[in-house]
Amino acid sequence: MFKYHLFLLVKLPIAIIAGVRLRSISLESCTTSVKHRWLNQNPFQSIYFAVQAMAAELSTGALVLQFIKQQKSSISMLVVAQQAEFFKKATGRIYFVCNDGAAIENAIKNAVNTNEAQICIMEAVGKNENDDTVAVFKFTWSVKQKNLQ
Repeated sequence: MFKYHLFLLVKLPIAIIAGVRLRSISLESCTTSVKHRWLNQNPFQSIYFAVQAMAAELSTGALVLQFIKQQKSSISMLVVAQQAEFFKKATGRIYFVCNDGAAIENAIKNAVNTNEAQICIMEAVGKNENDDTVAVFKFTWSVKQKNLQ
């Protein structure tokens, strides 16, 4: 967990400033959170949608990074599309959970085996402290083995 927080500090400092935190990660899922506060709010006293998107993307991207790290090959990763639906005001602490570890692991293995880009759509569901769904994000990741020349 320390390495992920250090990664955020070095590579995504705005996520740290906005209050995005990695809560847990396993081979199957990743949970992030963000708490509503003055610095990350919109004019309607809820968490700004872009801050929610950062927390949601981190819950998917951390899984991608985890499986890339396991490969002996060099793999590139890129978000090629993003879709979001919002259901409630994001106040309090919002937890984003992605349970698509198996899907991205398969896509990365296929990218290595076929030497072709693979697409994986990963979903992050954001819920508040009452377990009400606040938002659902879908990120389309492209993973590809880098051509070493």
